Amino acid sequence: MDDRLRQPEIEVVGAVIVRDGLVLCAQRGPDGSLSGKWEFPGGKVEHGESGRLALEREIDEELRCVVKVGDEIATTRYDDGRVVVVLTTFWCRIVSGTPQLTEHTALRWVAPGALDGLDWAPADVPAVELVATRLAP
Repeated sequence: MDDRLRQPEIEVVGAVIVRDGLVLCAQRGPDGSLSGKWEFPGGKVEHGESGRLALEREIDEELRCVVKVGDEIATTRYDDGRVVVVLTTFWCRIVSGTPQLTEHTALRWVAPGALDGLDWAPADVPAVELVATRLAP
């Protein structure tokens, strides 16, 4: 394929934060794309930054807490017609602080079996399915 015809790619990371058997889900705010959709919190990977470091930075910025980033869950690609979102999700746990709303409309701790009841951003859907399966009793 001609490189000039390829859509730009954005590398993003998401944190699957688990506490007491529940998963932290974040609802996108009204000012960005996919307003109102649910996602695993995180954000863009900056130039020269690893996915793990980007996730630590993004969670500090977005939720005002510190996480320990664990194993990778999945990397998925979603083409929205303008850009290709390459999302890598990681298992995470909070090591200090309590998640606070700064950019999201809502935060919710959800049982793994109820994750599919939220209206997820398309790039997160494959990871949601994996998380629900892996955390199922």
